[in-house]
Amino acid sequence: MVRPVHFEIHATDPERSADFYREVLGWTIERWGDQPYWIVTTGKADEPGINGGLLPRQGPAPERGAPVNAFVVTHAVEDIDATLATAERLGATVALPKDHMPGVGLLAYITDPDGNLLGLLQPEPPAD
Repeated sequence: MVRPVHFEIHATDPERSADFYREVLGWTIERWGDQPYWIVTTGKADEPGINGGLLPRQGPAPERGAPVNAFVVTHAVEDIDATLATAERLGATVALPKDHMPGVGLLAYITDPDGNLLGLLQPEPPAD
């Protein structure tokens, strides 16, 4: 069985995208030396999850309304409403409105300001 160990976000304006993800998801994003690549740290090393990178897009951004043509990475958030509000304030659009997934939690998809699709999940609290 193979597990994901790294993700990459392709961005027309990497600095703008880095600012978006820092504010919406609280990630640490730092440029890797003088390379056109930014290291994305999503959490503590002893917690579940993966880290990734951000790099300049090598072509046009995805067209609005185009079908999904890549893996969608879903991110666990504490408060989906607050996260959606912050994302929209920073230029994201809702691609799939918040919906309750029984036994899973609240799920929504957004498109970042550069056209990248990502999922947001507020996990359902554990049953007593």
